[in-house]
Amino acid sequence: MKTKQTRKVPMRKCVVSQQMFPKKELVRIVKNKENEVFIDPTGRQNGRGAYIGLEPELAIEAKRKRTFDKIFEMKITDEFYDELYNYIVHQKARKELL
Repeated sequence: MKTKQTRKVPMRKCVVSQQMFPKKELVRIVKNKENEVFIDPTGRQNGRGAYIGLEPELAIEAKRKRTFDKIFEMKITDEFYDELYNYIVHQKARKELL
């Protein structure tokens, strides 16, 4: 009789807190070849990805330190950071409902 193997949980590092988290507990931000930076809810878009934890404080700190400007080596609008903050707040609220 074969025992069911436990799957290894993919881990990724949050670019703001520098902590490792299971991939499902992070939000992926992508910069594609057209130099567009956007939130990737599926985690499968083509391009350079960076992860941030599902904590609103991390989004605020990312905006304050311009974290994604440095990672993607380009100027990123305040609107993007605000959208990221709102997305994280929404995702966290959804997670707490489940």
